[in-house]
Amino acid sequence: MNRRRFVALAGGGAVAALAGDAWLIEPGRVQFTHHAVNARTSPEQRAVRFVQLTDLHLQQVGRMHRRIAVEINRLAPDFIVLTGDSVDRADRLGELSRFLGMLDRAVPRYAILGNWEHWARVNLDELDSLYRAANCRLLINDRVVHRAGGRSIRLTGIDDLVGGRPDAWKALAGSLDADAHVVLAHCPEHRDRLVRMAVPRVIQVPASPRVSVADATLVLSGHTHGGQVSLFGWSPVLPRGTGPYVRGWFREPGAPPMYVSRGIGTSMVPVRLGARPEVAVFTLWV
Repeated sequence: MNRRRFVALAGGGAVAALAGDAWLIEPGRVQFTHHAVNARTSPEQRAVRFVQLTDLHLQQVGRMHRRIAVEINRLAPDFIVLTGDSVDRADRLGELSRFLGMLDRAVPRYAILGNWEHWARVNLDELDSLYRAANCRLLINDRVVHRAGGRSIRLTGIDDLVGGRPDAWKALAGSLDADAHVVLAHCPEHRDRLVRMAVPRVIQVPASPRVSVADATLVLSGHTHGGQVSLFGWSPVLPRGTGPYVRGWFREPGAPPMYVSRGIGTSMVPVRLGARPEVAVFTLWV
């Protein structure tokens, strides 16, 4: 065997190994990541723990989903948030119900929509009923205050930037009647638009109180799958609505900190490379 043929065979073997990993192995290697949102500054503060699930893209509940449910139940979070693209087909609501049924029903959940719930024409009334049956509140341009242990967290859920009809003015109405404020926005690029809207509209007479996203404690997003296929940190294909925010933490002056989770499922093609599935766990001191 000459050198050229050897190099060709070795290169082909490496490509085949990468393809096998991307198709068969990495999509099931879920990683739980743990994050402290802020530091404890006084003994009176309480740690609030919550879990972010995003981009499930549920086709069929499998072994990975069962492992995820077991670990979340073990963690016993104060609440769970689902930040969009739970399903990408209208006929998969039963699988979503099955997965949510594996989680401890006593733990409240809060969900928003992603682009795929809209693009797949999921019946939102059915989805809302499914979520309610699973102790989950669907927030479409809406907000809720979660209370536990004498602490309160305002959760603002805004419809998807790409596929939905986001109405931030409606979602952000009211004063901040909570110890912390977490904004749920499926597309990470949405954060920048929300911050630019922080100045109240002058046509609003009389002016009603509104919460500013610029002062939020945290923004949680998904949508990108961490690039889904990432080659040495570079992702050749990213969905519209990503902006410069592919994965992980983003902390810039004038904007609230944002975490972009890699999510759990896949879209378009069932592969992941350099972007393992992720369940993000947050500890917030309030």
